[in-house]
Amino acid sequence: MAALTAKTAPVSGTVRPVLPQLVPGSTCVRCDVCCRFPDVDSALRPYFTGGEIARAVAGGVDERAFPDRGGSQIMLVPDQQGEGFHCPAFDSRTSTCRIYERRPLDCQLYPLAMMWNAAHDRVVLGWDVKCPFMREQQADSIRGHADRVLELLRRPEVIGEIAEHPRLIGRFQEDVVALTPLTDITAALTDRWGPYPLRRLSLEDLPRLTAALDRAGLGGERSLAACSAAYHYVWNGLLAYWWADIQGAVCLFIQSPDGWFMPLPPLTGGGVEGPVAEAFALMRRWNGERPVSRIENVPAPLADRLAAAGYRMTSKEPDYLYRAADVAALAGDRYKSQRALCNRVERSGAVVEPYRPADRAECRALFGEWRRQKHAEGLEAFAALLLEDAISVHEVVWSRGSELGLAGSVLRLDGRIRAYTFGYRLAPRTWCVLLEVADRTTPGSAQFLFRHTCRTALNGGAEFINTMDDSGLSGLRLSKQAYHPSMLIHNAICTGTACA
Repeated sequence: MAALTAKTAPVSGTVRPVLPQLVPGSTCVRCDVCCRFPDVDSALRPYFTGGEIARAVAGGVDERAFPDRGGSQIMLVPDQQGEGFHCPAFDSRTSTCRIYERRPLDCQLYPLAMMWNAAHDRVVLGWDVKCPFMREQQADSIRGHADRVLELLRRPEVIGEIAEHPRLIGRFQEDVVALTPLTDITAALTDRWGPYPLRRLSLEDLPRLTAALDRAGLGGERSLAACSAAYHYVWNGLLAYWWADIQGAVCLFIQSPDGWFMPLPPLTGGGVEGPVAEAFALMRRWNGERPVSRIENVPAPLADRLAAAGYRMTSKEPDYLYRAADVAALAGDRYKSQRALCNRVERSGAVVEPYRPADRAECRALFGEWRRQKHAEGLEAFAALLLEDAISVHEVVWSRGSELGLAGSVLRLDGRIRAYTFGYRLAPRTWCVLLEVADRTTPGSAQFLFRHTCRTALNGGAEFINTMDDSGLSGLRLSKQAYHPSMLIHNAICTGTACA
């Protein structure tokens, strides 16, 4: 995945009146619900518009907490006192918000919330029963507070700001009691984003995405690593993934700081040309003059088909595919150096064990040390960006791995984790290595763990190992080539029709 979170200049935004607060502050500081989250990718993380981000940064929040300075959900930080995560503006020692007077609309609204209804065709204002205070209130007092909030939400400038930031509208939640429809906001969102309902990608959507990939015929033995629901979901804590049903095709979109694009072609068992044309029309509508509209990870056969239809195609870095038996055995002179390193680690008494959730803290510490080692050795600028983007990905993998169908392993030496890896079954006979981290002061740890992964996959019926692409990085390319791939899986980026 390319580095997609380059920061943009702060956006001033509209300064709104502060909403009336229903829950007393004395009650909030005794509550353990708000500002704390069980997972780093929680859909309930507060969303900040560009102006709110600028004010939060001015109030002391690290700008790195915002992947997109034009508007984004805030990046959570691990809770140092226990499990889970919390907002970086939250002071866990005092249970107070460090930017309370500058908190965003998303936080000001709570315990009210804007969300889509179950049919996803209307925005409603509701109250969240997860808030303990709300469970003790009378319906009349809640409605009275909601009426005061509605006065603000009916202002044209506020409606316009919400329409520009659709992530302010949450997905339907059964434990949020709908109070009233927000008709003007619904109309403004439809007018801005078009007739196809956009939905944020969630864990509940992954079976649908997997079925769509299979229906589109993108799940074969030599398919791209990107043809997997897990591959995309791990980025969901950092990037805004959306999907829509367009002419019977499941279309996946990423809302990046540079604009909207598709990380996969439309997923359909029928003709793809109609959905492709409609998807490009939507992206041009959303992106305006920005030249970011594109479809990535287009498999070679489909790329040829779209090129024949008049679309511009550009080659992308290929995935590396190896025969599992070759990299599991490391036999012969061409694998001499890797085999010697593996033997060195084997003699040291290293063991490989399945990853357990209890390993997360130690893996997090290793990842931090590995990042420092990589920076100390010198990195290409693009590699440095990728490394920063990967922080959230690893957090999602550590906490969500089993839910995503990922299998992880850790290498222990002298009682310490020196390397870890995660992967997934891309196809019945293909295993994909999603990520790997190894202590660079322990020579051979990466090679030993990779060989173990390949042996395990081979024993499980895999014939091929996919290690994804090299992101255009020369060092990574040399590392992958050193294992002598049996095939490069070519793909392309579609950037629209020649006449567009």
